[in-house]
Amino acid sequence: EAPESSPPLRNEAAVRVLRGRMKGIQGHCNSCYMDAALFSLFSCTSVLDSMLFMPFPQCDRNVQGILRDEIVNPLRRTGFVRASSVMHLREQLTDKGQCSSFTNAEKDPEEFLNLIMQQILGIEPLLKLQSGGRKEQECYCYQIFMDKQEDLVVPDVQQLVERSFLSSDLKLVEIPSCFIIQMPRFGKEYKMFSKIIPSLELDITDLLLDSPRECCLCGGVATLECS
Repeated sequence: EAPESSPPLRNEAAVRVLRGRMKGIQGHCNSCYMDAALFSLFSCTSVLDSMLFMPFPQCDRNVQGILRDEIVNPLRRTGFVRASSVMHLREQLTDKGQCSSFTNAEKDPEEFLNLIMQQILGIEPLLKLQSGGRKEQECYCYQIFMDKQEDLVVPDVQQLVERSFLSSDLKLVEIPSCFIIQMPRFGKEYKMFSKIIPSLELDITDLLLDSPRECCLCGGVATLECS
């Protein structure tokens, strides 16, 4: 355990601490969905550190303490988290979520995020989406859904997000404080792409609802949008 808070790893420090054998979060008993999610959310960014410290109204302080002291701080300090620490969290999620399979079965990452963010910590939803002009919906992460497209062999995240929003007729109601995106590359049975290139920056200009944008013909402010 590492009870003292550690900042997220950046630049050369991230490479030094996280690269090599016996680094990252140790997998055990179908924990990969949780290991990958926790590593992505906390190893190199502080945008969700409120999950570790904020006394939210319905926050379970025991789960928050396990997440902070047994997983995030050791990951940031030594670059390694034991499988037993993640199992401790999984056991608590099983008790709180009334689902016995959290300790042994493969889960969808979205199910894990919804449980820990909404039911256990009581965090407000991170995303507000609107589909086809209908009532806006709130969620904690966005899962990419799209049909197989032959021209995308090794896509990047920017391409996948744009095409997924287009195919689902979705818009972001506002700029999110944190945009968690689940790639179409998970589970044992089927992976749509053999690999996906991470986009180090994400341009969401065209994904925002009622955002002023440039006309591709005259260069002025656009009044119509063609999908």
